[in-house]
Amino acid sequence: MRLSTRIILAIAYAALTSAAAMYVAMRLNRDAAWIIATAVILGTIAWCAHMIVSRVMELHAVLGNALAAFRDGDFSLRLTAHGDREIADLKTLYNELADKVRTGRQDIHQKEILLDTILQRTPVAVMLLNPAQRVIFSNAAARELLGGRLDGRLLDELLPNLAAPLREALAGQDDTIFRVDVETFHLTQRVFRLNTQEHHLVLIERLTPELRRQEVEVWKRAIRIINHEINNTVAPISSLFHSARLAQERPQHQHRLGEIYGLIEERLVHLRAFLEGYAQFARLPQPKKERTEWSAILDDVRTLYPFATEGTPALTSNIDRGQFQQVLINLVKNAREAGSEDVTVSVQQAGSDCVVQVMDRGRGMSEEVMRQALVPFFTTKPDGSGLGLALSNEIVEAHGGRMRLGPREGGGTVVTLWIP
Repeated sequence: MRLSTRIILAIAYAALTSAAAMYVAMRLNRDAAWIIATAVILGTIAWCAHMIVSRVMELHAVLGNALAAFRDGDFSLRLTAHGDREIADLKTLYNELADKVRTGRQDIHQKEILLDTILQRTPVAVMLLNPAQRVIFSNAAARELLGGRLDGRLLDELLPNLAAPLREALAGQDDTIFRVDVETFHLTQRVFRLNTQEHHLVLIERLTPELRRQEVEVWKRAIRIINHEINNTVAPISSLFHSARLAQERPQHQHRLGEIYGLIEERLVHLRAFLEGYAQFARLPQPKKERTEWSAILDDVRTLYPFATEGTPALTSNIDRGQFQQVLINLVKNAREAGSEDVTVSVQQAGSDCVVQVMDRGRGMSEEVMRQALVPFFTTKPDGSGLGLALSNEIVEAHGGRMRLGPREGGGTVVTLWIP
């Protein structure tokens, strides 16, 4: 029976009882009738109130325990749906809600286990930082790369123990490619909101195996290009020699010999220049270092390609002036060929290093292009050799420095050189 029905019946019972009591009392004594009627009504009201309060207290105790279990993450508690229909309906509703929440939590837990398994086994280092720059998640690859236990530690605690290129990449705000010893890495950083607070996600991918595979493919492509170019030169030369032989045998055509020999020489000069460009990368000489002011190098390059200057060009480094002229020519030329009229070269002091940056506002590089940009013979230009950046990187490393490519804030590309 519903609780509301019980209350209505109790009130009706009280009214009938009061009426009967008053009728009897009036037959006996009018004052006694009011006293008896009042007593009966008050007693009935007290009984109804007691019944309601007891039901409410029972419901409070049952639902209070159930909700406390909810708060503590225990969704296994079930209520027996009996008694008044209203209370039974509430208990049934609670049981259905608990079933749905438990099922949802189990699904989320299974997905969390699956995601954690994937993240722990991925070769990409994954690290999540909270707004205080404290590590709240790291996978096995991150712990291996950054050195031991990471969770709960501040990023500032980790940086001093890391290699300089990795430390500088983590301290920056942009995606970048960097090298540590013989390994090449790509660092990606993203900021997103979690529980209304900004969190910092760091992904570090080891590119060396992929770059080696790409190098093999690029070398195959280079061999095909060289073979194609040699054939395109040798075949005409063979034909021209045949024509020269015929002209020599026929006096009336001997006047063409000069023209034929000129064409042969032209093809040989073209082939020599083509092969020299590829051979230059393979036989880069040891740098002849001398104390050189960067302003002198910048002035030499500016006569070929205009650019703006920032920082302190008067700084000096112990470098091969000719080789670094070639580096800056390659970088500034690339910046202008990327469609940028706004090219800036910055020279700054950073500790014991000289930091040179070539910045442009060109088309920029996609992540895929940036991954392969330092691979020899890789190029996105139809007539490019793919040697400019690779040769520049070799020169910088031969001086004990390092080179890094990255996107420029606001659009474009920035190439950074660290020179001891």
